[in-house]
Amino acid sequence: MAEQEIKAGIETVKAIAEAIRDLGTVPSGHLYARVMGFLSLDQYNQIIGLLKKHGLIEESYHELKWIA
Repeated sequence: MAEQEIKAGIETVKAIAEAIRDLGTVPSGHLYARVMGFLSLDQYNQIIGLLKKHGLIEESYHELKWIA
């Protein structure tokens, strides 16, 4: 993977995290609807999984909540 692709991936994760942080809580489906033109569902789910794994967000009944 090229350095430019890695940087783009990091920026994408940061953008999703910042959106959730700014909103406080957001239905996951609504957030995905906003980014689906840029990310596949699999990519989106990987980002959400990464944010949950690192304790930045939690998900309950498809509602994402910023907890960090």
